[in-house]
Amino acid sequence: MKYTSKFLSAIIIIVAFASCKKVADLPHYGNGKAPTLTASKASIAAVPADSLNAALTLSWTYPDFATDSSHTKFVVQFDSAGGNFSRAVTRTVIKDQSITFTAKELNDILLSYGYAFGVSYDIPVRVIASYANNNEQLVSNVLTIEMTPYKVPPKVVPPSSGHLYLVGNASGSGWNNPVATSSQEFTMIDSLTYQGTFYLNGGGQYVFLPLNGDWGHKYNVADGSVAGLAAGGNFGADLGNANIPGPATTGMYTIMVDFQHGTFSVTQVKQYGLLYVPGDYQGWNPATANTLGSPAKDGNYEGYVNIPAGGSYQFKFTTGPDWSNALGDGGNGTLVPGGGGNITVAGPGYYHIKANTGNNTWSAAATTWSIIGGFAASNWGNDIPMTYNSSENRWIGTITTAAGDQFKFRANNDWGLNYGDNGNGMLAEGGANIGDPAHSPTLSAGMHTVILYLNNSGYYTYSVQ
Repeated sequence: MKYTSKFLSAIIIIVAFASCKKVADLPHYGNGKAPTLTASKASIAAVPADSLNAALTLSWTYPDFATDSSHTKFVVQFDSAGGNFSRAVTRTVIKDQSITFTAKELNDILLSYGYAFGVSYDIPVRVIASYANNNEQLVSNVLTIEMTPYKVPPKVVPPSSGHLYLVGNASGSGWNNPVATSSQEFTMIDSLTYQGTFYLNGGGQYVFLPLNGDWGHKYNVADGSVAGLAAGGNFGADLGNANIPGPATTGMYTIMVDFQHGTFSVTQVKQYGLLYVPGDYQGWNPATANTLGSPAKDGNYEGYVNIPAGGSYQFKFTTGPDWSNALGDGGNGTLVPGGGGNITVAGPGYYHIKANTGNNTWSAAATTWSIIGGFAASNWGNDIPMTYNSSENRWIGTITTAAGDQFKFRANNDWGLNYGDNGNGMLAEGGANIGDPAHSPTLSAGMHTVILYLNNSGYYTYSVQ
């Protein structure tokens, strides 16, 4: 069939008109607007009996988003006064335009900021509106609500004495009670929280005491075999005979005790290096041998070993509780890694032993200990001898002081090796006088039993009773 040019032109025009048919305008959605927040109360001072009752309702206007409210997310934020919402506690609401808090929920928020019971605080509150995917976040006005935390009955009743002590074979003074107060007493953070940093022997155990020197009451655990308990867990008062298991490794640890929730936590501050000293004095068993300690873990070790009469007075060193890395005598105060002979001392005694695994040297000096000070019987010139109790691993002496007198410990009636207290109850070689108020508690007038603990690897303490 033959088409004329006029016919083809007509078809083209019709198609053109059909393709240019106008489409309706696309819909336009405007921006939302920030919600306005209101509160049912401007001030809240609840009491424990109100815990489960509604205490505060927050409401807000709809932000006029283009979708229905089922797709709208609201994040309610509380913060500490002046915090600028940098530590906000949040609650998320979908669709609804209000939320109600019980007194307990608000109290928990206040306590999370460490606020004191019975003290009012101005708490800023706001709400952030957005789509469900967090797009187009709009922030409301900020309300300031006065809130007062109330005291919740704690899960574990705290010590009425206001004191808490650590005792056990994991601690510096073992199971001896009373303990060395300066080095084994917790600091009270508030009436329900205690914290302390302590030297703990690896693999030991301990409990908490509310009264130093009294076994009548203790804080412990129900079952010491619970996995992970060495790092913290639940505790209670007088829960049978189970002790709290200490960390596996020797070192300094911070222990936090929370009576409000009945929990404690243990955090390592510093791990000590250990050098074992197996010998004839204890049956040549590295696993049960005394140890030397290296607080800096730098290869310099020192400690005290009591070698009783009898036997060969010989020993070796090993870096673990076995013989895989032994160090023997190389002569003239030197060590031979993996070889060498037994190290021999002259006879029985309480030896101060040092070893350096970097340059492989060692030394041992027998010591006896005494007290010297400004009290009348000494006047910094006469040593008061101490007696060693081998079953309790401690030196004991008795002195009579006037109020404010000071003293130190020294070995072999000589200033070549002496210990004082530079603070925190830990003895330091050549340290400050004990009783110097700048570093340690002052002494009262009267007779005192003084105890020296040198049995811990590189960590030495004392107590004055």
